Amino acid sequence: MNFMRTTILIAGMTALFMGVGYLVGGTGGMGIAFVVALGMNAFAYWNSDKMVLSMQGARELDPRSAPQLYDLTARLAENAGIPMPRLYLMDSAQPNAFATGRSPDKGVVAITRGLVQNLSMDEVGAVIAHELAHIKNRDSLTMTITATLAGAISMLAQFGLFFGGRNNDSPVGFIGTIAMVILAPIAAMLVQMAVSRTREYQADKDGALICRDPLALASALGKITAMARRTPNMAAERAPAMAHMYIANPLSGQRMDNLFATHPNPANRIAALEAMAGEISGGGGGATPRAQVYVDPDRPRTTPNWRTPGTRPRDAGEHRGPWG
Repeated sequence: MNFMRTTILIAGMTALFMGVGYLVGGTGGMGIAFVVALGMNAFAYWNSDKMVLSMQGARELDPRSAPQLYDLTARLAENAGIPMPRLYLMDSAQPNAFATGRSPDKGVVAITRGLVQNLSMDEVGAVIAHELAHIKNRDSLTMTITATLAGAISMLAQFGLFFGGRNNDSPVGFIGTIAMVILAPIAAMLVQMAVSRTREYQADKDGALICRDPLALASALGKITAMARRTPNMAAERAPAMAHMYIANPLSGQRMDNLFATHPNPANRIAALEAMAGEISGGGGGATPRAQVYVDPDRPRTTPNWRTPGTRPRDAGEHRGPWG
């Protein structure tokens, strides 16, 4: 259902682009705008991982600096059937995470210090599984396509204002041109946001299957949403255009699942995951067994030592997840 919805939304944006292009400059104007937008977004697609990680001040983790977390991610990636992504840590107290990379072979998962400090290990694993789902589903490519079309539509609308005001033979007339300049970019933005919300629902579903624990992801989303509202993410505030990349909205506002929201309503996402848990447990609505497939029962469980140097130590007795 989510795949079909994404396909329909992208097809609708493509039709909008072709319609606006034809009204502005026929096939020639349509092609020029598309090539320009494609070039801009191709550059962003090939370099987005480097740009966003640099802007977020993220540093790469490896098996020596974060053995337990690295092992957890590797096991989840194996469950997902994709290569081990590069793993990064962002120095933010707000619990959050995002994925980037132009293909599963170039996947990147970035998590915040607040995520590993405030969530249990199974919840952290569920969040990573959600991000791995984005990588597996090539959502970076999907969002690049929608960004290309949205940018092309905005360019065409601006061309329409320039040429429409000087061409009395414009098929939509001067008033129609003004309306197109205003409404076409808004329509493209709404479709782009709808695609983003659809991909989040799909990543929730696929991430829950990867970690085999929908309730862990539901619990993580509840904690992340509650803490994000009172813990600012300054890196995200400085680059609000990247907010849609995170598992939960890192910015203030956008509390409702409305047309202008980049993320679905957390309550709706949690309800969907709880329903999924009920289906897995046999439809009785009971809790899903915590499979924790990323834990090798033959290996000893030790206290995790992947916490960032200099970060707040945990209080005695504080819950740290399945490793104690």
